[in-house]
Amino acid sequence: MSAKAPASTAVSKPGLNFDITALARRPEFGALIGAVAVFIFFSIAGGSGFTDPGGWASWLNVASEVGIIALPVALVMIAGDLDLSVGSTLAASSMTMAILSGFFGLPTWVGVIAALLFGVLVGWLNGYLVTKTNLPSFVVTLASMFIVMGATLGATRLIVGSTSVTMTADPLFQWLFGNLIFGLFETAVIWWAIVAIVISWILYKSIYGNWIYAIGGDVVSARATGIPVNKVRIALFMGSGFGAALVGVIQTSIYNGAQVAAGQSFVFNSIIAVVVGGVLLTGGYGSTLGVILGTVTFGIVNQGIYYTGWDADWAALILGLLLLAAVLTNNTFRRLALSGGKKEKKND
Repeated sequence: MSAKAPASTAVSKPGLNFDITALARRPEFGALIGAVAVFIFFSIAGGSGFTDPGGWASWLNVASEVGIIALPVALVMIAGDLDLSVGSTLAASSMTMAILSGFFGLPTWVGVIAALLFGVLVGWLNGYLVTKTNLPSFVVTLASMFIVMGATLGATRLIVGSTSVTMTADPLFQWLFGNLIFGLFETAVIWWAIVAIVISWILYKSIYGNWIYAIGGDVVSARATGIPVNKVRIALFMGSGFGAALVGVIQTSIYNGAQVAAGQSFVFNSIIAVVVGGVLLTGGYGSTLGVILGTVTFGIVNQGIYYTGWDADWAALILGLLLLAAVLTNNTFRRLALSGGKKEKKND
C-alpha cells in the first residue's frame, strides 16, 4: 500500500501542471489577464459610475464598433498581412450611404447595400494588389488608405459642396443599425456578437481556419500543399472591408449623417485591440476569444478614464503600455506553446 501512494501522487501532479500550462499556452491567456486587470482597476478608480449599466454601456458601445472591425482584421493579421485602410473605408462607406439615401433621397436599403459593396470592393482591390504585385500589405493598404480618403473628400465636396451629409434612415434600418437597446446599448453590440460567431466558425469549424493559420505560419509551404493562398488572402481583405463598411452604416444610422473625417482612429484602434488580444504581427497565431478580450480591454481603458476624473490623455498612455506589454508577452506565450508541444511529443 505504501508503495502505491507515491505513484498516485506522481500521476496527479503532472495532470495539474498540464492544466495550468495548457491554459498559459492559449493565445488569449495574456488578453484575459489584461482585461481582468483593467476592469478591476477602473472599477476601483472609477467608482460606482463605471460599474453601473450606463458605465457598462459606455465601454461596450465603443468596444462593439471597434470589435466589428478588429475581428476580420485579426483574420488578415493571422494570415500574415495587415490592413491600414479600414478607417478610410469606414468613412467612405458612411458617406456613400449618406449621399445616396440622404442627399439624393434614395431608399435607405440602396444606401446600405452600396456602402457595404463599396467596403467589399476596397477589400478586393487591396487583396488583388497584394497578391499580384507581392508588395507588402502594409504599403498597399497604406496607399489605399490615402487614395480612398482623398477620393472621398474630393467627391463629397464636388457632389455635396460640404464635408458632411445628414440623413435619417428608414424605421427598419434605424432599428437594425441605429437603435439603443434599453436606451443604453447600441445595436452594434448585437452585430459584434454576430460577427464574432461567424469569425469563430471560420477559424475553428471550417477548413478555411486551417488555411488561414497555415498561410500565416509559412505561405510557401501553404501554397505547396495546395491551399489557394491568393484567393484566401483576397477574401480576408474583402471581409476586412466589409467590417469597416458595416461600422460606417451603423454610425451613419446612429448619428443621422456622415462626415468625411470619421473613422480614422479605427485604423490603429483595431490593430491595438487585435495585438492586445494575442495575435502576432508576424502571423500564424491568435484566437477569436483573444481578440474579443483585447477589444474589451480597449473599450474599458478608452471610456474608463472618464470615470476617474483624470485627463483623458492618460488613456493613450495606458493603451500604449498595454500594446507594448502585449507584443512582449505574445511572443513569450507563443514560445511557451511551442516548447510545451515539443515536451508532450517527447513524453509520448
